[in-house]
Amino acid sequence: MPAELPPQPARSPVRRLTRADLFLFLRTIAIGVIGGAIFNALNLPLPWMMGAMAATGGLTLARIEMAMDSRLRTLMILVLGVFLGSAFSPEILDRIALWPITLAALVGYVFLSTLVVYLFFRLVAGFDAKTAFFAGVPGGLNEMIILTQAAGGDERQVSVMHTTRIFLVVMTLPFVFRILEDFDPALRSFGAADAQLEVIDVVLLAASAVVGFYTARLLRIPAPHLTGPMILSAAVHLSGLTSAAPPVIAVAVAQIILGSAVGARFAGLTFRDLGRILRLGGSATVILLLISAGFSLVLQTITGIPFGSLILAFSPGGLTEMSLVALALEIDTAFVATHHIARISVVVIAIPFLFRFLDRPEPRDEDI
Repeated sequence: MPAELPPQPARSPVRRLTRADLFLFLRTIAIGVIGGAIFNALNLPLPWMMGAMAATGGLTLARIEMAMDSRLRTLMILVLGVFLGSAFSPEILDRIALWPITLAALVGYVFLSTLVVYLFFRLVAGFDAKTAFFAGVPGGLNEMIILTQAAGGDERQVSVMHTTRIFLVVMTLPFVFRILEDFDPALRSFGAADAQLEVIDVVLLAASAVVGFYTARLLRIPAPHLTGPMILSAAVHLSGLTSAAPPVIAVAVAQIILGSAVGARFAGLTFRDLGRILRLGGSATVILLLISAGFSLVLQTITGIPFGSLILAFSPGGLTEMSLVALALEIDTAFVATHHIARISVVVIAIPFLFRFLDRPEPRDEDI
């Protein structure tokens, strides 16, 4: 039997807030900052996002209400898009020749992962076919909720499974790398440490955010808030117009906002619910990571690209979150971010066709 969830809260914890929500918002930010500061003091990986996520998520499960403004979250994603675009230095042109091989393999990864995890949720968890399918797709949270709504599946169950997947991947992979590799988890910037932002740099970075977002939305590019600014920022940096990046403090604030938003999404759940959710979502996440590791090992042999870059590029986390993990681990952020954009594109464009194929009604006796 599927894990039954309690009724959904009347208000989404991530929404357009009003003046009446100011106390909730400030409390959420304060808890996120405290969680991030604790993780930072403990020298843990990706501390500001993971600490905020853990603190707000834990208190949300304890029935302490959280609220995050969706407009502020969107603004922070724009900042991160520009920041990640600054990772595209001219040096990546020497490595880009091998990317078509890994990008082609990514299509196979998405389809194989979807089918395997769909069977898990259908046969083991007992979800209905539509919910099982969209809960199994390794796509972004927002995109999967939209596709589930259109197909008529249980969007709450799907959103909880994907939130759990992203949470577990982001919380575990940095620790695995810390055990296997020697790295400093401090927050980094792609620009020079002593670089001063000039007026022209600020104009170019701001233009990358605004123009990139509206252009990507006009062209219907997946996840336009992140991909548009990142693509335009990458073009500006590759052309040599600027080598500047948003200040580290701005990126830390963005991580706190995004981490707090993920933690707040556990609203309406209890610690008892969490046990069932972790059993199902955790099992699905392990399956996806094993498939990711298999593809990464094969591609490492074929291309010679480091296993660390490949496993992050093929890991079933969110685009924003996995790009930040790559930054924290000093792994090829441009490579990782590009592959996660490609993964979301495949999910948005191709997965609906796969669903229609699998969801075809069986022929009736009179049709045979």
